[in-house]
Amino acid sequence: RVKRGWVWNQFFVLEEYMGSEPQYVGKLHSDLDKGVGTVKYTLSGDGAGTVFTIDETTGDIHAIRSLDREEKPFYTLRAQAVDVDTKKPLEPESEFIIKVQDINDNEPKFLDGPYVASVPEMSPVGAYVLQVKATDADDPTYGNSARVVYSILQGQPYFSIDPKTGVIRTALPNMDREVKEQYQVLIQAKDMGGQLGGLAGTTTVNITLTDVNDNPPRFPKSIFHLKVPESSHVGSAIGRIRAVDPDFGKNAEIEYNIVPGDGGNLFDITTDENTQEGVIKLKKPLDFETKKAYTFKVEASNLHLDHRFHSVGPFKDTATVKINVLDMDEPPVFSKPMYTMEVYEDTPVGTIIGAVTAQDLDAGSSSVRYFIDWKNDVDSYFTIDATEGTIATNELLDRESTAQYNFSIIASKVSNPLLTSKVNVIINVLDVNEFPPEISVPYETSVCENAKPGQVIQTVTAADRDLSPAGQRFSFRLSAEASNKPNFTVHDYRNNTAGIETRRNGYSRRQQELYFLPVVIEDSSYPVQSSTNTMTIRVCRCDSDGTILSCNVEAIFLPVGLSTGALIAILLCIVILL
Repeated sequence: RVKRGWVWNQFFVLEEYMGSEPQYVGKLHSDLDKGVGTVKYTLSGDGAGTVFTIDETTGDIHAIRSLDREEKPFYTLRAQAVDVDTKKPLEPESEFIIKVQDINDNEPKFLDGPYVASVPEMSPVGAYVLQVKATDADDPTYGNSARVVYSILQGQPYFSIDPKTGVIRTALPNMDREVKEQYQVLIQAKDMGGQLGGLAGTTTVNITLTDVNDNPPRFPKSIFHLKVPESSHVGSAIGRIRAVDPDFGKNAEIEYNIVPGDGGNLFDITTDENTQEGVIKLKKPLDFETKKAYTFKVEASNLHLDHRFHSVGPFKDTATVKINVLDMDEPPVFSKPMYTMEVYEDTPVGTIIGAVTAQDLDAGSSSVRYFIDWKNDVDSYFTIDATEGTIATNELLDRESTAQYNFSIIASKVSNPLLTSKVNVIINVLDVNEFPPEISVPYETSVCENAKPGQVIQTVTAADRDLSPAGQRFSFRLSAEASNKPNFTVHDYRNNTAGIETRRNGYSRRQQELYFLPVVIEDSSYPVQSSTNTMTIRVCRCDSDGTILSCNVEAIFLPVGLSTGALIAILLCIVILL
């Protein structure tokens, strides 16, 4: 085997060569070349002919244009020695590499910049903020062209940066967001290890201090004055107060409370979530004539506390609220919420039955006028004196037709007739005893032929069309003409009932079938009314137990077991004989 006879130096070429002549790279030589011109050198592969050329006779290689290592760090080529005469290879084709040698022609670059970061206010020194990173396109394996060092050009003394890692940290303690919230830090990355002559790149880091609850709410003044009309409605907002908290977001949320005391029980306070103001609302009605001013204290406190700042002090503040009630022109006020009156029926027209009273409680104390709120014809039964407020009858009243009247009376101020009040008046019509009591229902009373004296054959009750007042009683007795007859008597039980009792020992239907008993019923009202009610008592045939067997007239003469037709035939025969 023929020994390989290639001889060349290791090939390097400088990037960014700016000379006027082609840059010499190296020389190819075969030991078969005796220097007589019989050997020809050829070059193929990356950049052959376009980037690199070779002298066919001497084997010298030159770069004919400027190269950029960051674009292409090396080129792979193939060389061959050929006999000039026979055109045959003298050696097998051999591959070699030309490396582009790096120079420091690229500055460090922050590919992710500019940066945005945040750190809580009041953080201690050395609190982590952000890590930045710069990239250098130069060869990190050759020299210091790609060794980057970080530094702060703008942003000191608030922040610091680690020169090797690019980690940014706080450099001052207790930085306050309320003093300064935004910081712009300029970071430099320099290659060549930061030495003189190195290339540098910069980026901006915008750092925001985030809020923590390090400030308590404070009232800007110790006393708040409010003026409230006495006519304000319950539940309405009558004023606003505000405590200032320089914190942000939920750390600035404030809760307001009324400190318990004499003046605050008429008011309530809530927080407006949008403005963080304390909205004072009315809980009970105001009256200028009763009380003209109120004073109470309001406390403002944070909802979300940070335990790290408890030592600063209580996160709350207190202010005094003074409310002056403004006098408003108000309608008259009736002395009662409702009036109830009574009048007897058939009272003469024009009789005064009562009066209503309304008063103007305002400072001017205007006179009051009264009138009935007409709604239907029923209201015309009464009149009212416009000045005195006395109510009188306008028509005759009948309790049995209408027992109660319900209407409204309006009072207005003479100084301002539009200001009116209304009150309800109920008039009960009292009964005058004009109807006598009567037996409540018609009774079918019977008595047995074999009845004994003192036997109760009927219990009766009475009814009165008059409105019976409490305690009214009815009394029962026989009429004067019946009291002398020994047939029946009336026993008054004194509970508005009476019993009809027998006075004889037995009754005969043949002698008398019907008895008519006049019963006198009397009420206890004034004037006393009474009536005579006649009761019909029928005599009946009963068994030994008192059970009624028959009360018919035809049964008086009937033998036992005869039919009706037979009885009629017998009666006809008797008539004919007579």
